[in-house]
Amino acid sequence: MGAQTRVYKRRIKSVTATKKITRAMEMIAASRIIKAQRRVAASEPYAEELTNAVRAVATGSNVKHPLTTEAERPTRAAVLLIVSDRGLAGGYNSNAIKAADRLTNRLIGEGKEVVNYIVGTRGVTYYRFRERAIKESWSGFTDNPTYADAKAVAAPLIEAITADTGAENAVDELHIVYTEFISMMTQTPIGDRLLPLSLKETAEESAGVIQDNIKRGPEVRPLFDFEPSAEQVLDALLPRYVESRIYNALLQAAASKHAATRRAMKSATDNAEDLIKSLTRLANAARQADITQEISEIVGGASALADASAGSDR
Repeated sequence: MGAQTRVYKRRIKSVTATKKITRAMEMIAASRIIKAQRRVAASEPYAEELTNAVRAVATGSNVKHPLTTEAERPTRAAVLLIVSDRGLAGGYNSNAIKAADRLTNRLIGEGKEVVNYIVGTRGVTYYRFRERAIKESWSGFTDNPTYADAKAVAAPLIEAITADTGAENAVDELHIVYTEFISMMTQTPIGDRLLPLSLKETAEESAGVIQDNIKRGPEVRPLFDFEPSAEQVLDALLPRYVESRIYNALLQAAASKHAATRRAMKSATDNAEDLIKSLTRLANAARQADITQEISEIVGGASALADASAGSDR
């Protein structure tokens, strides 16, 4: 076997081993997506109803709570970025980081100081490499987050948003950047403001209410009595609101990461298959060239022997 053929054989063996690894990683990610999707679906109703409850308390009372009242001149904003602890997920981490950069630049353009909180080793590494200040960071649970992890992340953020103005860790706004899981093929990084909670209906919501009123008649809004007081109810609800929203964002990010990993590993597996086919053709061509050369050498040798024998007979 020629030297070139041996090189191709070694490369085919190496790529085949890589293909087995990427195929296994693709299957693992695919199995994790289903579980992650179910956890996202299970967390969304609680987060939505809790948000509605908080808005109902805030709009049904005249209490000006620090978590629902915007500062007159906001100067500091906390940004929580959620990425992954690991790579091998295509553009998942980089897209989320780019969304955080866009949000940060917008907040800085508004004259606000940005305080960075990061979930995920990849985000921490990115910020430290660029010498950006990080207030707090968490890692080790991005693939399978729990509610306890969400509480640990939410605690310093709630403390910062409720701190007295002028305190070292005080912030006026809380924003979150994560990747929303839409489908197996689509995951979108988004930036959302958690606090202060916006109590105004969006134009789409208002239009929907108008259409519903036309069909079903005027909307009847419930009346609430707050015990012991609306302010204390808000004090109790809003931390849970932040925790539930962060938990849902962690689950969305985990599902998005698994989907991105599956897609990236499938692409790597397909590329490995194409490369194996290409290398096999090249190896066959090199082997055929070696065989042709050997046949030519045998024929040339036989012809030389025949000529030599003919000359000796004369």
